[in-house]
Amino acid sequence: MSRSKFIRREISMKTTQSLSHSKWECKYHITWIPKFRKKVLYGQLRQHLGEVIRELARQKESLVLEGHLLPDHIHILVSIPPTYAVSQVIGYMKGKSAIHIARNYFNSKNASGHKFWARGYHVSTVGRDEEVIRRYIKEQEKEDQRIDQPTIFGPQP
Repeated sequence: MSRSKFIRREISMKTTQSLSHSKWECKYHITWIPKFRKKVLYGQLRQHLGEVIRELARQKESLVLEGHLLPDHIHILVSIPPTYAVSQVIGYMKGKSAIHIARNYFNSKNASGHKFWARGYHVSTVGRDEEVIRRYIKEQEKEDQRIDQPTIFGPQP
């Protein structure tokens, strides 16, 4: 085996994880929004929500590898084991975080939290371009600010 093939194989083996009878590497780029895409993810809620989502992912044996909360949406890169359906993990994170937000931040009688997140989400698999996805998630806030800036000279490049 040539040295370059050995190094590639060694790198891919470090990123895979194991279950009792399988090796796996299942990573997903997931995005979801608050209901009506209201800009409500800011301040103390924004700081605390990241911890809540990480803990909820951990409860489903998943790991948030990268994440960014913007005022009107969330981007996360999550590693989810093949024993769970992606929709099951996302539904769990959205549902439990909405309940947490309703109880702790809005003092709502609606303790079920069913009115915080919009119903859908976006998910895409992450192959060998994980670094590109990580960079995209990190730079998303700068890009949103650039797009939201009003200009008198026409559209920005």
